[in-house]
Amino acid sequence: MSKKGIGVWIFSTLTVIAAAHLIDAANAIIFNKPTVLLQVYPVPKEKLKEITPPIYFLIGATATFILWGITCAIAFQSPVEAFLNRVLSDAKKQRIMESQLLEQKSELLDAMNETVETNNEILSHVKDVIYNIRAEVKEIQPLKESLEKIKAELSHLKREIKSFEEKFHYPKVCFACGKPILPEFNICPYCGEALQLVQERMILLEKYR
Repeated sequence: MSKKGIGVWIFSTLTVIAAAHLIDAANAIIFNKPTVLLQVYPVPKEKLKEITPPIYFLIGATATFILWGITCAIAFQSPVEAFLNRVLSDAKKQRIMESQLLEQKSELLDAMNETVETNNEILSHVKDVIYNIRAEVKEIQPLKESLEKIKAELSHLKREIKSFEEKFHYPKVCFACGKPILPEFNICPYCGEALQLVQERMILLEKYR
């Protein structure tokens, strides 16, 4: 048997006894009869006779009320205890919700931390790639300058080859404009100068010298 059951049994018994005394006092007041239950106690009867029926009734009513209240408080859940249990239950639920919320936030923070770490790794890789590209560009810059020099030399060489080809294909040169022409041309197609007359004049000048 639990402590609660023992307490209910004891205080309910005391409540019944107090109620019996209350009925005895009421009987003495209403019907003007002597009290019966007070004669049972091993107390000198002179002292018991000093207790008047109204005082006996008040004592019985007070004892009955108090003992009945204690019995109810033990038997049933008290309002204070129910309030405290409710407060504790709400606090427990709130603590559980807060712990779940903290777990969710911690998971979110972990995911954000992983994302930041991944982004840092990507940025570091991008920085390495950019550094390598810059180094390669610095290495390519002299090659670009060399290529430009080669292009300039090639264009100059092309011009010389073209001039050589013109001189090879056109060995005769106009004395007036200086452009190469074919040997069989007697008149320059560029300036219209008569090449034979110019040549004769040059011969005469050479002879004169």
